[in-house]
Amino acid sequence: MNSPVQKIKERLSIEEVVSSYIKLEKVGSNLKARCPFHNEKTPSFFVSADRGNYYCFGCGAKGDIFTFVQEFEGLDFRGALKLLAARAGVPLENYNPKEESEKEKIYRVMEEATKYFSENLSKNSKVFDYLKSRGLEEKTIKEFRLGFAKNEWRDLYGFLASKGFKDTEIEKAGLIKKVPDKAGYYDRFRGRVVFPIADSSGRVIAFSGRLFEDDGKSAKYLNSPDTPIFNKSYVLYGLDKAKDSIRKNNFSILVEGQFDLALSHQAGFRNTVATSGTALSDSTVSKENAVSSLGLILRLSNNILLAFDSDKAGISAIAKAGKIALSLGMDVKAVSMEEGFDPADLISKKGPDAWREVVRNSKHLIEFLTNRVLINTKGDLRKAGREIKEKVLPYVNAIDSAIEKSYFIKKISDLTQIPENDLREDLKKIEKELKYEKQEIEEAKKSGSTIFKKDYIEKRLLGIIFWQEIQKDQKIDVKKIFEKTAIVLDSSEDSLRETFKDSIEDLIFEAEIFYGNGEKLNREVDELILNLEEECLKEKLSKKMQELRIFEEKKEQTNAMNVLKEINDINKKIQEIKNGRLT
Repeated sequence: MNSPVQKIKERLSIEEVVSSYIKLEKVGSNLKARCPFHNEKTPSFFVSADRGNYYCFGCGAKGDIFTFVQEFEGLDFRGALKLLAARAGVPLENYNPKEESEKEKIYRVMEEATKYFSENLSKNSKVFDYLKSRGLEEKTIKEFRLGFAKNEWRDLYGFLASKGFKDTEIEKAGLIKKVPDKAGYYDRFRGRVVFPIADSSGRVIAFSGRLFEDDGKSAKYLNSPDTPIFNKSYVLYGLDKAKDSIRKNNFSILVEGQFDLALSHQAGFRNTVATSGTALSDSTVSKENAVSSLGLILRLSNNILLAFDSDKAGISAIAKAGKIALSLGMDVKAVSMEEGFDPADLISKKGPDAWREVVRNSKHLIEFLTNRVLINTKGDLRKAGREIKEKVLPYVNAIDSAIEKSYFIKKISDLTQIPENDLREDLKKIEKELKYEKQEIEEAKKSGSTIFKKDYIEKRLLGIIFWQEIQKDQKIDVKKIFEKTAIVLDSSEDSLRETFKDSIEDLIFEAEIFYGNGEKLNREVDELILNLEEECLKEKLSKKMQELRIFEEKKEQTNAMNVLKEINDINKKIQEIKNGRLT
C-alpha cells in the first residue's frame, strides 16, 4: 500500500507545486527560475519534471516537493505533509504514527486551548463588545479565532487536565507555569483577549494575549514563550492567511500589532502580516532571525510596505526592519500616518478608505526618512545635512545596485538642496564605516540557509538510523552509519540521542513514510552523508570567514593568513565532495 507521500507525489508534480510559488521558465526538458532561497540576478534554480526534484547551482538548495514546501513556508515535515495532502486531496486521518510524538501532543494541546478560549469569548458579552468597539466585525473575530482567557488562576489548566493532557505537556506548550517554591501550576494567560498565532499551514503554535482590564502591574501584551513548536523570532502573525494575497498582489504590508493586522485584513488588505512585537522590533533579535523573518516574505514578493506606529518607537522599528529589507534586495516603502495613530486606530476611527489612502501614498523608505529629517530640522540646512548623513545615507549604502544608489542620491539632493557631489562624498565615508555591518548581514543570509539545510539533512539521516534500529530486517548497517554520522557532526552517538530524544518519534515517522519499502536505502544514506559533510564544511567556512574579517579589521596579518589557509583547505574539501559526485 502506498504511503501518503507516494500518493501526494502521484497527484502533485514538482512543476505544479513549485510554479505555484515562483515563476518558472522552460529550458529544454527542465525548468528554471531565480532561486527563492538566496538573492541572485541570473537564474540558477532548476526543476526536473522527470526526476521530481529541484537543484540550485548557486546556493545548493535541492530536494522534492516536501523539502521545497518546508523551506519556502518555514514548516516542519508534518506541516508540509498536512499542507500538500490537503492540496492533493489525500486523507491523512487513517495514517498515524505508532505513538504520538511530543510535538503532536503539543499541537493538540494548542488546538484544544484555542477552542476553549474561543468558547469563553462567545459567552462573555463584555469582551465581545470591546472587540467590536475596536472596529472588529464578528466574521473577523471568528476568522482569526480570537478568544478570551478568564481572570482565573487555574481555569485553562483544569480544562486541559480534564481532556487527559499531562502537566508536562501543558507546560511544554507554554500555557501554564509552576508555582514558585510550591507544588502545582497556574495559567500563563489570565484576564486577556487571546490571539492564536499559527504557522504557515494554519496549525496554532502560540498565543499573544492583550490585557483586558488594566491592573496597574501586568504587561499590556504577553506572548507565549519559546516551545518545541514555536520560536518567537521566526514567526510572523497572520502569514498563513496572508501568503496567497501577497503572491497575488506582489507586495506585503508589515504592521506591528494583532489589531492592526486583523483590521487591515478586514479593510481588504489581506496581504498584511504582523511582527507582534517578536520577530523584528526587539533590539535583542539577531540579524539571522530578522533575515529569516523577512526572508519568508521575500520569497512571496520582493515588495514590502512598512506600516508601524507613528511614534518614535514605531519610526525606529521601521528604520531597523527597513535597512535589513533593503540589504536583502527588497523594494521597501513606508507609510506616513497622523501623529498618535496606528493602522488599527486609523481604520476603526476614520474608516477603510483612510487606510487605503495612506497605503496609496506610501513613499520609498529613503524618501520617507529624508522627509522625516526635513520635518525634524525645520529648515536648518546645516542640521539637516548632518542628519541626512547619519539617518539616511546608511540606507542608501544598504542597497546593492549602483544605479539605484545614484537615483536616491539625486532624490535626496532634490528634496534637501544638498549638492549631489557632497552626498556622494559622505556616502563613500559611510560605505567604509559600515563595511562590516553589510558583511554581517551577508553572512546572516548565508548562515540561515546553511543551518536549515544542515539541520534538515541531519534529521533525515538520524530518522533513518532510529527507524532502522527498531526493524528486524534492517536495510542498512546501522552501527556503521551512526558512527560515520557522529564523526561528520563532530559529536558522539550518545550526544545525538540526547539532543534528539524529544523528537525521535517525529524523525522515525518521516523516515518511515518516505522510505517505507526500504528500496535503495543504502544509496540514499550515502548521498545524505555526503550532503551532511558538505553542509558541515560550509558552516565551518562561514565561521572562518567571520574570523578572517575580525583579524583583517584588527590588522592582525599573521592570524589572517593562517585563517585564510584554513579557508582554502575547507574550500578544497568541498570541491572534492562535489567532484566525487560527478565521477
